[in-house]
Amino acid sequence: MTDSLFGRMRLGYVLIESCRQDAWQRFAKEGLGLHVEAARDGVLAVRVDERQRRIVVRPGPAEDVVATGWQVDDGDALGLALARLRALGLDPERLPGPEAALRGIDEGWRCRGPKGTFIELFTDASAQRTDAPLRMRASGFVTGASGLGHMAITSREPEAMERFWVEAFDARLSDRIEDRLSGVTMDFAFLRLNERHHSIAIASTRGLRFDPMRTSIHHLNLQAASFDDVVQGYRQCRALGYPIASAIGQHPNDKELSFYVQSPSDFEIELGWNPLTLSAEDEKTWQPGAYRGISLWGHFPENLTLGLKARQFGRGLLSLTRRAESPGQTALGPRR
Repeated sequence: MTDSLFGRMRLGYVLIESCRQDAWQRFAKEGLGLHVEAARDGVLAVRVDERQRRIVVRPGPAEDVVATGWQVDDGDALGLALARLRALGLDPERLPGPEAALRGIDEGWRCRGPKGTFIELFTDASAQRTDAPLRMRASGFVTGASGLGHMAITSREPEAMERFWVEAFDARLSDRIEDRLSGVTMDFAFLRLNERHHSIAIASTRGLRFDPMRTSIHHLNLQAASFDDVVQGYRQCRALGYPIASAIGQHPNDKELSFYVQSPSDFEIELGWNPLTLSAEDEKTWQPGAYRGISLWGHFPENLTLGLKARQFGRGLLSLTRRAESPGQTALGPRR
C-alpha cells in the first residue's frame, strides 16, 4: 500500500443547486449536447459516460456548485484521504443514504471544502453505472482515469488553497500562468491529481486580493471526444443565446482547445478537446513551467459588457469585507 494519493483519485461528480431546472435541462441537452434525465422530484441527472450521474442539479436557492465528488480507487485510498482531512482539522462525515443515492453512489463521505462547498469522497466500487445507451448530441467525453474534468476556483488566499490540495491529496503543481485581465494582474496555479494536466486551477489577483465571483467555482471543464463536438457546442450555445464568456481558443500550458459559456447558475462551463496528459514516464522528468498569457490564441470575450465589469468590481470590493475560507488553514499553519 502506498502512502500517496496521487494517481488514485479524480473528479467524479458535481452537485449543483438551482431553481432553474428547465433552463439547466435545455442548456445541458441542447446547448452542450449532454444526456439529461429529469426525475419527478425536480432533480436533473446528467450523464456523459456509463456513470449514472456525473452532474446533478437539485432544486434549491444557491444557484451554485454545492459539492464536488472525488472518486478514489479503493478502501485503502479512502482511508488515507479521510485520515489526511482529519489531520487538517476537518471532520468528514458519512453521507446519509438518500444523499448518496442523489449523487449516484452507494456510499460516501463529506466535509467542508474550499469556499464552503463540500468535498465528497467515494470509491470506484461505490459508483453506480448503467448499460443504458447515451442519448446525447456529442459523440462522447473523455473520463476514465482522468475523471470527469477539472474545475477552477478563485481565491483570496491562493497559497493556503494550494497547500490544502497538496497536503490533503498529494496534488502536484503542473505549471503557473500570469496574465492581465480587465486591467487586473492575475496569477493561476494548475494542480494535477492524476494523468490529467490539472484537476484544480486556482486563480487570484496580484497585490490586493479580492474575489469577483459570486459562485464557488469559476468554471467546470468537460473534455469532449472530438474537436467537432467543441465546434458544434459553441455554435449551438451561440444560436440558443447563451452568453459566450470566451470564444474558441487554446491554452499555452495544457494545449486544450476550448470555449467558455455561462451556465444558468452564472458559473461557466468550459467545453474542451485534447488537453495534455502526463504519462508515468512524463512524471519522472516533469518540471513546472511558467507562462505569460492564459491563451495562445483566441478565447476572446463575447459578453464582457460594462455592466458585467461593474458587477464583478462590486463583488470584488464586497469580498474584502468577508473572511476568506480555505479549509484546513489552521492545521496547515504558516507556509514552510
